[in-house]
Amino acid sequence: MKKAFYHLPGLFEFYDLYKAFLPLFREHREWFYDWCEIGSIYGAPADCLWGGGRVGFGDEQPRAVAELMKEYAISARLTFSNSLLSEEHLSDKKCNALCALFEKNGKAENGVIVASDMLLAYLKANYPGFYFVSSTTKVLTEFQDFQEECDRPEFRYVVPDFRLNKEFAKLKAMSDPQKQKVEFLCNECCWFDCYDRKNCYENVSRKSLGEQCEDHKCVSPNAARGYRFSDAMKNPGFIGIKDIQETYVPQGFSHFKIEGRSLGSAIILEFLLYYMTKPEYQLKVREEIYLDSNLDLF
Repeated sequence: MKKAFYHLPGLFEFYDLYKAFLPLFREHREWFYDWCEIGSIYGAPADCLWGGGRVGFGDEQPRAVAELMKEYAISARLTFSNSLLSEEHLSDKKCNALCALFEKNGKAENGVIVASDMLLAYLKANYPGFYFVSSTTKVLTEFQDFQEECDRPEFRYVVPDFRLNKEFAKLKAMSDPQKQKVEFLCNECCWFDCYDRKNCYENVSRKSLGEQCEDHKCVSPNAARGYRFSDAMKNPGFIGIKDIQETYVPQGFSHFKIEGRSLGSAIILEFLLYYMTKPEYQLKVREEIYLDSNLDLF
């Protein structure tokens, strides 16, 4: 079977979890599925002007994060998917410093997830060492729009809206170069019939810019439940490991994104167990992580 590459959440947000998990993944590779690899870890620090998608809360020092990714030769992705940036924001010192730190950091090539074409042009001109990912926060729900996004040469990967995940006839008809760019969002818990998703993301963008605005009111009938993996598994757009093995990879798709930057490290661990760990070793991984005295999972 060809490899599947997971793009994992919480570059800054779950640094401590990955610091405990990555040694296990390297030293006990037999505990994990041999058909999967870590394609990247993505995220953004707290109070990040260019940030988007989810309100960042990562407080780990960027240099420590960069060193961890360098040690394990894992691609780091900066989540700079704010869709409401203006030219005045491009000079932000913190975001530019992050780019300078991560642009060339070890053997793995690092990337940036973007929603703004203006930011994309700025980054291409000033930090050409990055590759770029088209963010799902663009909410491209029409398949033709998504396919045109895949044809843009500036993007190495494109994350479609999760409601396109099961458009199998259209997905199968894509060209091989297009398929290699697709990065499916696997475990979205958002209401499949949501009509307000773009406004939700824009609310996060406004908060990242420091604007005083009310929290976005989710229109989902089950919003009060919050994120539950068991609910996500029932979502019509959910992609499980059987889907990856038997449907997507055989059709030429290799990249799968796991969401969860705004969740807790305990549930991120559940994602790592479900998507990457062989069932007979899940308890061993869980014990190793839970018994790490330096890690607070709750």
